[in-house]
Amino acid sequence: MALNKIRQLDQDSVGVTLPKGDMRVEGILDENGMLKGDYHVHIRHIGDGEWSLELIDKHQL
Repeated sequence: MALNKIRQLDQDSVGVTLPKGDMRVEGILDENGMLKGDYHVHIRHIGDGEWSLELIDKHQL
């Protein structure tokens, strides 16, 4: 199990790094490892220490 650190982004938010390997599998990175387009993630708090992430393509907004 890989562990990712929660980081302070600014006064109002924190972030978690998503592994590029996983993002490549999803097809959202180009051949240089950069984002191909504009994406958003819907985050749901499920319960005690558990969240789910859903990748939302800009065309779904």
